[in-house]
Amino acid sequence: MATIKVKQIRSRIRCPKDQKRTLDALGLKKMNAVVEHEATPQILGMVAKIPHLVEVIK
Repeated sequence: MATIKVKQIRSRIRCPKDQKRTLDALGLKKMNAVVEHEATPQILGMVAKIPHLVEVIK
């Protein structure tokens, strides 16, 4: 299966708790951090939940 790289582009400050938990589940702790995940429906759903905080790098 394909992999995607996810980069945190905005701060988690003043975000609701569920969005902070989504960032934690993706493994993103700091600004400009990049993590690589398999492109499963679960991961894509998490990325779709917080599009204003992350960007997908191809």
